[in-house]
Amino acid sequence: MSARPFFRISAAVSALLAVTGLFAVAALTTPDVTGRAKIALDAVLVAIWAAYVLQLIDTLIIQRASRSRDRTPAIAVDVLAVVVPLGAFLFAGSRDQSLYCAIWLLKPLRDSTFFRMLGRVVANEARNLVGVTSIFGIVLFGAALAAYLIERDVQPDRFGSIPQAMWWAVVTLSTTGYGDEIPQSFAGRVLAGLVMMSGIGIFALWAGILATGFAEEVRRRDFVRNWQLVAAVPLFQKLSSAALVEIVRALRSRVVPAGTVIFRKGDVGDQMFFIVEGHVSVATPNPVDLSAGSFFGEMALITGEPRSATVSAATEVSLLSLYAVDFQVLSSSNPDIAEVIRKTALERRGAVPKG
Repeated sequence: MSARPFFRISAAVSALLAVTGLFAVAALTTPDVTGRAKIALDAVLVAIWAAYVLQLIDTLIIQRASRSRDRTPAIAVDVLAVVVPLGAFLFAGSRDQSLYCAIWLLKPLRDSTFFRMLGRVVANEARNLVGVTSIFGIVLFGAALAAYLIERDVQPDRFGSIPQAMWWAVVTLSTTGYGDEIPQSFAGRVLAGLVMMSGIGIFALWAGILATGFAEEVRRRDFVRNWQLVAAVPLFQKLSSAALVEIVRALRSRVVPAGTVIFRKGDVGDQMFFIVEGHVSVATPNPVDLSAGSFFGEMALITGEPRSATVSAATEVSLLSLYAVDFQVLSSSNPDIAEVIRKTALERRGAVPKG
């Protein structure tokens, strides 16, 4: 039994409230805002905070009813959005009370699928990221130590200690180069060049690890989605897991809006389609409507002939497409499926001509 919404705020409205609150926080820091304007901005912050209190209550009610761990990040963000400004009002000075509403920066992350994916990528690649971070720390301290030894007598005011040299090492290793601290000796400048090149390599490693992690996560998500789509096609429901894996790798998912022409009569065909959801219309002398579980466009793969009919999406339709090359591979590894497709194609050729 699902809990009824107590005070449901959509993700877009929640983000809009957060942006409005942050603008109010920024405006309150300007010296020209006084009197009624300040009262109005404070009232905006209070109203937003009250809305977030109601949202927190709704989140807790849903959590109690569902007992799902998936809502833990949302609960954490909702609690912080309420507790931090309240704590500031009770314990912080009046001048800085509104600044704590900046915690609402987290609100747009509450329902973001991207940041959930980012969390999974970081968790999956944690060992590699920690390894590169360790290298960064070693190079950072080593660069600061070397700069201290080389430059301490030349520039004691800037490199007189390792902590002072650490700032130069951070700026140089990140290739930012503010120019406030510059080695004067030849050895110091050689060291700076080596540190900069090391920084480029380290940041490239970080970027490469994250890019690979994102690619693998997207591939994994697409594989799961395609698996669910393939399993919904009656033709594939009796297959083993190994056979389904082969088909998932061969098929490509596609969503077509209602009214879109999928292919036209006379077109050269290089793929066939399986309908997962929705309906398609086949423009023949006696129009045919195909629904979920059906497939079409197989004649182009089997005979190589041009499309013999125009097919369009009667509703929004979710399709899985199989290209000719992949069909040949599928035919050799799963002859039963290939035989069913061929048999259906020949029957349609005699009864309902279709590409």
